[in-house]
Amino acid sequence: MQRERVADDIYVFISDQYAQVSATLITTSEGAVLFDTLLYPEETRQIQRFVERRLGTTVKFVINSHFHADHTAGTWLFEDAQVIAHAKCRELLERRGRESLEHAKQHLPELREVILVLPETTFTDSYLLNVGGKTFQLWSTPGHSPDSVMCLIKEDRVLLAADTVMALPHFVDGSFDKLYASLQSLRGGNYENVIQGHGDIVLRGEIEDKLKSDTAYLDALLLAVDHALAKGLPLENIDIESCGKSRILLHGSAVELHRQNVMTLAAQRRELLHGNIGRI
Repeated sequence: MQRERVADDIYVFISDQYAQVSATLITTSEGAVLFDTLLYPEETRQIQRFVERRLGTTVKFVINSHFHADHTAGTWLFEDAQVIAHAKCRELLERRGRESLEHAKQHLPELREVILVLPETTFTDSYLLNVGGKTFQLWSTPGHSPDSVMCLIKEDRVLLAADTVMALPHFVDGSFDKLYASLQSLRGGNYENVIQGHGDIVLRGEIEDKLKSDTAYLDALLLAVDHALAKGLPLENIDIESCGKSRILLHGSAVELHRQNVMTLAAQRRELLHGNIGRI
């Protein structure tokens, strides 16, 4: 696992085991705040040991950015922490997360000890958390999933973007249009750093180009899918590089994420063409 310090009291942990998923630790005079956990217990335990043994503090709050297991599976390790998330995150963890976790345990022995934890503090549009002189501004940014949220550490202008911003935009569990809108809403935000849900930290001078690249990918993807559907061309021919992104992102797993995007968007566009739904 990689650990990077982006400010005096902000540490980012990036998994070596699963798709460069990230978790961010913020220390304050009143305890630590952990934004997301990592999928495998051993990696989250490394964060726990770092907090308790190296920094001499404990995690007081855990924020779940959305219900996907790679961001929530380690929550149970922080028994005394207050867990905060979008109201839909709690609903989706209960309705889908529990069954998914039980299924995963059958195939991944590393997850057999994981216990599902439901957030106790939830919100819908926005939430403000003040801890030890730090202000955490949370707000809903649907698109990657309906319960996705981001967090701005206001004093540091560090944006914890979760999977709204990742190495490759991904909306299979959410909405193409809402993800596009969420990305556009970040333009001109004057952030010092953007911490992606998957991938490397985006530095101040790179942020606008990163956001432009992500929306350009979505634009190219939409055009390619519509063209393929109109001409009866194979969707499999829409490769990631033709849409402006590299196949080596996320250690190569971006290729599969792109394929999922193509198939999901194609299904949505077919429904639109048949007049079954309004604009995507």
